Amino acid sequence: MRIVFDLDGTLVDSVPDLSSAVNVMLAGEGLGPLDSATVTGFVGNGLPKLVERAMAHVGLHPNDHARLTQVTLDAYKAEPTARTRVYPGVEEALARLKAGGHRLGLCTNKPYDPTVEVLDHFGLGQYFNVVIGGDSLPVKKPDPEPLLHTLVALGDGPALYVGDSEVDAETALRAGVDFVLFTEGYRKSPIEALPHKHTFSHFRELRGLIG
Repeated sequence: MRIVFDLDGTLVDSVPDLSSAVNVMLAGEGLGPLDSATVTGFVGNGLPKLVERAMAHVGLHPNDHARLTQVTLDAYKAEPTARTRVYPGVEEALARLKAGGHRLGLCTNKPYDPTVEVLDHFGLGQYFNVVIGGDSLPVKKPDPEPLLHTLVALGDGPALYVGDSEVDAETALRAGVDFVLFTEGYRKSPIEALPHKHTFSHFRELRGLIG
């Protein structure tokens, strides 16, 4: 089976490092920091959208978006793993799935370079045959193309997408792929509001769902 994973809010909790980068940007504009809960609400559609939402929240002018996105990206690239943590059971689940003959891919809206750095830092990169970042293609999730591109690269066969958010659920739906929802990530809506085949709250449960 081809199994594709989201990254932020699914395999890792990266909000602490994303919050730090956003707050570096805001400090440069003479503004105070945002708390992690606020930044969590802005995550899901890629870093440019995260910055856009943060800017709107604090009243910064939209004309500065490109500049402030670059400032935030530079701050994030400087420390993409300092505060990020892997969710419990992730590496064990990936190792079992890989050993069981499943082909694993990763499809995220995070830019490719910091994605690879995060994966390698935590020893997770070895499990993935394909990695697609938010800047790997001209479009981002929830456009289905990044997920479809990942699946094509993994070859033929049944497929699942594992993610944590509304964006992931919509991406899977638009791609015609069954969705498995990790309930402990950055989801904002009730579980029942997201189309899904299965849910799980700890990665020890995942192998049982997939077989």
